[in-house]
Formats: sequence, C-alpha cells, structure tokens
Amino acid sequence: MSDKDDNIKSVVDVSKYLFGRKLVSGKAGNVSARFNDNGMDVIAITPTMKSLGKVKEEEIILIDIDGNNLTKGTPSSEIYLHLAIYKEKDDIGAIVHTHSPFATGFAFSNKRIKRLEGFGEIISPYLAEIEYERPGSDELAVKSAEALKNEDVLILKKSWSYINRKKY
Repeated sequence: MSDKDDNIKSVVDVSKYLFGRKLVSGKAGNVSARFNDNGMDVIAITPTMKSLGKVKEEEIILIDIDGNNLTKGTPSSEIYLHLAIYKEKDDIGAIVHTHSPFATGFAFSNKRIKRLEGFGEIISPYLAEIEYERPGSDELAVKSAEALKNEDVLILKKSWSYINRKKY
C-alpha cells in the first residue's frame, strides 16, 4: 500500500470511528491527513455533505497545499481551515473536526474544559478557545490556525472542536 493509500484508508477509518462513537452525527465533522507525494504536500480530506459514517475510500478528495483539487468531487467546506492549519504547523499530519456532544455543550456554555491528559507537561490548564466565526469562512481559518500554533485542541465557542495529530 502506498503512503497515499494508507492516508486515505486512515481518513476513512477515523471517520467511521468518530461516527460510531457518536462524536459526529448526520453530515457534521470532517477529517484530513497530510502526506508527501513526490515532493508535494497533499491533503486527503472527507467530502462535503457526506456522513462520516458512510464515507468510502473512493470518495476522499485530494487537494494540494495551495487548495487545488487533484481529484473529482468537492472537499469539506472547511478545507481552507485545514489548509491554514497545515501551512501554519508543518509538523501536523492529521486534523479531526468533531461535534462531540460534551465539547459542543461546553462550547455553548461559559465554562472551560480543563486539560487532564497524562502525556507530558500541561502548559495551559484549559483547552484553547476562539470566538465563533462562520463555518467555512476565511476568518475562521485564520483565527484557528493562529490559535493552534501552540495547541493541539481548539474549541470554537458555540460550535465544535478540532484536534491536530502528528500522525493517525
């Protein structure tokens, strides 16, 4: 299996995992992975308006780092947010956008989510948050990429959460 095929399979597997664990519902959420294809950064991302529980490998969209579609189909409406984060942090290999009921509940409240992971030093006691911006907007992409410079999780107030990973 090629790096491209591995990443496409990972995007589908993670998508189905998120849906199966009820971290997304309906057609909400999106997943992407970055890989190198002959010296070019390529992003494999879930398509727009497709349930993560039903996405298939042949439906994954490939985009170059400049946003040019390399395959047929329409990528997630949050493609520019994914691209902005990948451009800001070249060590990021994957991005997961969920609508976890718990994170979404906190995003609509005035309460913050405490960091409780046990992997390394906790620098910030709470998960990073940004104010609400319209989904798919340039403002959201810029604010999210900026907020994730030194973070690995981001809560968009009154909406959702993003998680960055070096690899799946």
